Amino acid sequence: MSAAPSRPDVYYGGQAVIEGVMIRAPRHMAIAVRHPSGEIVRHTEELTGFTTGRARQIPLIRGALVLWETLSMGMRAINYSSRIALDEPEEGEEDRADGNAADMADEASDPAMWASMGLGIVLAVAIFFIGPVLLANFLEAQGIARAGVVGIEAALRLVLFVGYIALIGLMPDIRRVFQYHGAEHMTIHAYEAARPLTVGEVRGLPKEHTRCGTSFLVVVIVIALAAFLVFDLLVDEGIFVRIASRVVLLPPIAGISYEVLRFGARFESNAFVRALFVPNIALQALTTRVPEDDQIEVAIAAFETAVASADEGQRESV
Repeated sequence: MSAAPSRPDVYYGGQAVIEGVMIRAPRHMAIAVRHPSGEIVRHTEELTGFTTGRARQIPLIRGALVLWETLSMGMRAINYSSRIALDEPEEGEEDRADGNAADMADEASDPAMWASMGLGIVLAVAIFFIGPVLLANFLEAQGIARAGVVGIEAALRLVLFVGYIALIGLMPDIRRVFQYHGAEHMTIHAYEAARPLTVGEVRGLPKEHTRCGTSFLVVVIVIALAAFLVFDLLVDEGIFVRIASRVVLLPPIAGISYEVLRFGARFESNAFVRALFVPNIALQALTTRVPEDDQIEVAIAAFETAVASADEGQRESV
């Protein structure tokens, strides 16, 4: 099947899930998962609420919304894909191949899922934000200048982030997820280049992408360095205020970072812009792997499902 002509004003994103890929269209989410039987199971659903509201079109604000959306949709997609990949349909689920929108809706309101995601966010903030602040505060007490302390804090945060990714990448199951991550990027590259969505066409394209979530997190760390430095130089109210600032400033930092990524994607052909994003692309060597042909097939299935849903939704709105 051939890809629809690329539209420069429409950005498709996604993420790898367990034995599959999730693609986020403007108003729909599509998931394709390889079932143990070998078939590709597809699911699609229309997005509602803040994920498609006007706020998502407002520069700076949309970045924070995208960060939250990525967490919530990603958790739901991973839960769904794990059931399919492990052949564990919900009780009463009769048509596995068509997916089950009701099950996905149930997952969206599942207290256990939200509790798990909340715990994950708390741990991430504690490890990647509060921990470096505590160390920085200790170093400042030893007489190191505040500007140097903020730089050390940012460096430690980056080391923790890169080290975590490198460590989990050693796990065989995570390596397969990283292969699907590469397949997702390669498929989106094919769409954006208006190339046919076939394994042969997708195979030769880069497994890295400027708008990758990994790049987003790297940009967040860099923007955070500047924001925290300015805050710490202007405000000196003690360790608790400093810790609170790392949490309170995260949404606006995410908003700025998202706009930086969109700028990079729009002017990707510019040599200077490409040079700025070299570290982001380099880091994706850890989060992406060269996929197998059957994994590319799953990524293509997810993308075709997302595009078909988007086209159908556009026709219904006319």
